[in-house]
Amino acid sequence: MFDHVGFEVTDLARSAAFYDALMLRIGGRRMHEAPAAIAYGRTRASLWIVQRGSPPTAPATTPAGATGYGHMALAASGRAAVDAAHAAGIAAGGTDDGPPGLRPQYGPRYYAGYLRDPDGFRVEVVSGGD
Repeated sequence: MFDHVGFEVTDLARSAAFYDALMLRIGGRRMHEAPAAIAYGRTRASLWIVQRGSPPTAPATTPAGATGYGHMALAASGRAAVDAAHAAGIAAGGTDDGPPGLRPQYGPRYYAGYLRDPDGFRVEVVSGGD
């Protein structure tokens, strides 16, 4: 359905530390690195973080620093991977936005944890969403 997802971050090194930790736990890795961009994937670069060219602005209806335009969901290979990615994301500068657990409203096996990355973007790590 999509080729890749890309978004801007305020501090590339800080965000890279967060996504490096998260991706390691779900089988992803850095696949491209340049002075102003880093891309992650499993078999090809599909998630790009790019150094922001201007200061961020947050909608008034979201927590300070949080983006208000949705979230990104990353697939994990099982519940243990969701748990590990969530913990690694917090240890690498993210914040908890919903601990790992079953989300039966999305399906009987839907297990997910939610984080905010260092810029406030909401990241979901999910298993059993198929």
